[in-house]
Amino acid sequence: MANYIERVIEQVKAKNPGEVEFHQTVEEVLTSLAPVIEQHPEYEKMGLLERLTEPERGISFRVVWVDDNGNVQVNKGYRYEFNSAIGPYKGGLRFAPNVYPGIIKFLGFEQIFKNSLTGLPIGGGKGGSDFDPNGKSDAEVMRFCQAFMTELYRHIGPHTDVPAGDLGVGGREIGYLFGQYKRITNRFDGGVLTGKGIPYGGCLGRTEATGFGIVWYAEEMLKANGEEMKGKTVAISGFGNVSWGTAWKLQQLGAKLVTISGPDGYIYDPDGINTDEKLNMMLELRASGKNVCAPYAERFPNAKFVPGKKPWEVKADLYIPCATQNEVHMEDAKAIVESGAKFYCEGSNMPTTNEALAYLQDNGIIVGPAKAANAGGVACSCIEMGQNAGHTVFQHQDVYDQLHQIMINIHKACKEASEKYYGKYDLVKGANIAGFEKVAEAMMAQGLV
Repeated sequence: MANYIERVIEQVKAKNPGEVEFHQTVEEVLTSLAPVIEQHPEYEKMGLLERLTEPERGISFRVVWVDDNGNVQVNKGYRYEFNSAIGPYKGGLRFAPNVYPGIIKFLGFEQIFKNSLTGLPIGGGKGGSDFDPNGKSDAEVMRFCQAFMTELYRHIGPHTDVPAGDLGVGGREIGYLFGQYKRITNRFDGGVLTGKGIPYGGCLGRTEATGFGIVWYAEEMLKANGEEMKGKTVAISGFGNVSWGTAWKLQQLGAKLVTISGPDGYIYDPDGINTDEKLNMMLELRASGKNVCAPYAERFPNAKFVPGKKPWEVKADLYIPCATQNEVHMEDAKAIVESGAKFYCEGSNMPTTNEALAYLQDNGIIVGPAKAANAGGVACSCIEMGQNAGHTVFQHQDVYDQLHQIMINIHKACKEASEKYYGKYDLVKGANIAGFEKVAEAMMAQGLV
């Protein structure tokens, strides 16, 4: 069966040349599945891994819009609908200049397992564009979103494909996208997009959901190893929605957060980023559109701004990368190991290179994988879908209670799967297996579709 897995990995690389992020995540996931495939030779006969790694549908399109100077701009748009075995495609839209098919494919492939882990009936998909909303006016963002949705609308729907936000796509962008969808279709399909504003069907708690979920998952990691979150020193990266939600929940649980970061460098705050004023400063940084974190140190003189570097050199008990993919490399992993830390929980999608991840685990660091730890966002999106379908409104505490239990269940599933197939506590392998088993069973039941 190892030969089967190796063959599929090589096929993916050959069919998707140069798409490094996609290659990396396929290799990491499929390698973990070896003991499951060994027990199910019928999967090879049915070409299950080949089907799993090939999107059911891939859409690319041009997006033509006009900037504030009257100049015509052209961007590329994408949507990869990867797997619908357990429910409609579900996954965010990412607007960033580095977006290309390899990024969207890796995110869509990861989304299959992440969504399966929630226990909710949602499949995996992802989309986006190489459009950069930073520095654009509201009018420019609106015109781009309207042009983007004019192409995308025919491929999505409440029972087909339900996009959400991601990097570069927040409440403003979702609002413009939803408005254009409604305008074109002449329907108020509240379930076609999640992450909407509260007045038109959004879910309370969605903005902080991913960050809250990450911390709740990390809390379960600590509990499983006889420790607690209170009193822990924590280093995170980023300062956007995910980082902000993470900081907020760490504050509530009594941990001491000491770093945030941006493309310009990182902030080290020895006093802790643990007051309402400091959390609100993160919101100000995000809303500025400048994508820099240096102003934090200007507001809080005891904090230090370290330009051009990442926060992994700061000593901490728990590290949570929350910024973007492949932000933690081998040199960063070595710094984390040297710090004496025991826990590392991925907040963003695939923030760690395969080599760095292996190094962390080989040196005794307990790793919480992104597909499990940051599933809180998509879980809350599914709660929003249920809210729209049932024409009801969940209050904050209703959402938090559901989300907290989902994260507890995800950790439990990862733990039990790793112990069953590997005889040890390995949440990385466990997450891949627990997410895969449900999808595989559904795919086998539905035949060659």
